[in-house]
Amino acid sequence: MPHPETIERVDEGQPIPPLYQRTLALDPATKCGWALQDGKQIISGVWDLSTHRYEGGGMRYVRLKKYLRDIGPVDLLTFEEVASHKGTAAAHVYGGIVATITGWCEEQLIPYQGIPVATIKKHATGKGNANKEKMCEAFKARNGRDPIDDNEADAWWLLDYTLKELV
Repeated sequence: MPHPETIERVDEGQPIPPLYQRTLALDPATKCGWALQDGKQIISGVWDLSTHRYEGGGMRYVRLKKYLRDIGPVDLLTFEEVASHKGTAAAHVYGGIVATITGWCEEQLIPYQGIPVATIKKHATGKGNANKEKMCEAFKARNGRDPIDDNEADAWWLLDYTLKELV
């Protein structure tokens, strides 16, 4: 069993400080990409925060809080920080999701940080303006499988960036 001060990272054998054994990265959107580093294991996926017929608009945020509770305790959370949106509705949804995430982190005393989109894209592809297809191609090249969608790929690359640059 490894010493608690240094648990090896799967990808490059770099030690992970014991404070950050569970790191969560989120791509905030109606199709919310997520990636979780849990010790040596990394898992990722997409949460569907769509509202359904006869539901109020607040249900997406209730659903998100449930997913966050289900993930369990985390030591650090990062999320994709978007500077502008194509439409007002998208901006409102994004703002509500980020408010839910940051509020949850505050309640749980979890440190959190937004990472600009261009930073994540540059980390993944070498270009800060890479499109969704390039992000998915980079994910497949690294993981040997297609992502569920671009949201999973973005969250996974955000987690990779977080573990290499912030932890």
